[in-house]
Amino acid sequence: MATSENSSPHFFLPGFLYSSSPIRSLAPERLLSRNPSSPAPPPPSPAVDTPPRPDPFLAQAPSEPGKIELYSPLYYAACTAGGIASCGLTHMAVTPLDLVKCNMQIDPFKYKSITSGFGVLLREQGLRGFFKGWVPTLLGYSAQGACKFGFYEFFKKYYSDIAGPEYAVKYKTLIYLAGSASAEVIADVALCPMEAVKVRVQTQPGFARGLLDGFPKFVKSEGALGLYKGLVPLWGRQIPYTMMKFASFETIVELIYKHVIPTPKDQCTKPLQLGVSFAGGYIAGVFCAVVSHPADNLVSFLNNAKGATVGDAVKKLGLWGLFTRGLPLRIVMIGTLTGAQWGIYDAFKVFAGLPTTGGIVPAAPSEHSKES
Repeated sequence: MATSENSSPHFFLPGFLYSSSPIRSLAPERLLSRNPSSPAPPPPSPAVDTPPRPDPFLAQAPSEPGKIELYSPLYYAACTAGGIASCGLTHMAVTPLDLVKCNMQIDPFKYKSITSGFGVLLREQGLRGFFKGWVPTLLGYSAQGACKFGFYEFFKKYYSDIAGPEYAVKYKTLIYLAGSASAEVIADVALCPMEAVKVRVQTQPGFARGLLDGFPKFVKSEGALGLYKGLVPLWGRQIPYTMMKFASFETIVELIYKHVIPTPKDQCTKPLQLGVSFAGGYIAGVFCAVVSHPADNLVSFLNNAKGATVGDAVKKLGLWGLFTRGLPLRIVMIGTLTGAQWGIYDAFKVFAGLPTTGGIVPAAPSEHSKES
C-alpha cells in the first residue's frame, strides 16, 4: 500500500535496491553477462531452504532506524566524547580571557582592568603571550569534560531509577543537582594537575614556557602531591558551578520550550534545538560565574603562591575582593563558554543520532497506572 511504503525509512529508494525478492536478478553483473538470445534462468527451487546471500552491489534494507540505544554503554561513550569536545576546545579558545582574569586576581595593581590587562600582556609578551598555557588548558579541561558530561548522564539516570518514575519527575531539579555534583567530584580529580600547572605558567613570568617544561618544574618545586594542593578549592569552585550549570540549563531549556517556542521540542528542527541549547547555556553561565567566583579567586591565589593558605588569600584579597575581583570579565567568559559548551555538546549528540539535552519532562505515573 502507498501508506506503508511512504512511512518506511527508505521509501524514496527503488524497491530493487533493498528487496530480497527475485527482482535481484537485475543486478549489474547478471545483466551484463546474460546473452539476449539465451533463455532466462529457471527460478530457484523452493525446496532449497537456504537464506539468500547478500549481493555486494546492492544496498541492504536498513535494520534499525535508531543509531544508539539510550543509556547503553555506547550512549555514555558518545556523551563522554561530546564532553571532551565541548570543554577542551572552548576553554582553549578563551585562553586569552582566562590569562587576563588570572593575572587580575593575582596582581590587581599591575592588571587594573580588562583593557589595561590586555595592554600589559601585549607589551610584555606579545601576541603569543595571549595563549600561554593553552596545552595544559586543552588537556585538563578535555579530561574534565569527559568526566563531567559522561558521569552526569550516568548519575542522572542512576538517581532517577532510585527515585522511581513519580519522584523522578517531582524532584527532577534535585536529581539534576545531585547528578552534576557527583560527576564534578570525579571531573575535578582529572582536571586538578593541569589546572595547577596552567595557573603557575600563566601568572609567574619566567617560570616556564608551557606544559613540557612547566610540569616537571612544578613537581620539583611542590612535589607530586602539590599538583592536588588546589583540589579542595577547585571542588569549592567547580561543584557549585556545575550544579548551577546543569540544573539551571535543564530548567531554562524547559521554560524556553514551554513559554517561548510554541512548537513541542520533538517537532522543532535540529538547528532550532541547538540554538535553544546555546541560549540556555549562556544564561546558565552567568549564574555559574557569580556562584563560583570566590572559589575561583582562591584557586588562582593558592596555585600561584608557594605555601599559601586560604586564610592568606582572604586576608590579602578581602571578602569584597574575593567576590568581585575579576567578576565582570569572568561573567563574559563563563557565559560565552557555557553557551558554546552546551551548543557543541548537543551538536555532537545530534551528530551521533541522539536527542538534545533537556526540554522534555516525562509525565508522572497516573493514578490508574499506579493501581494497575
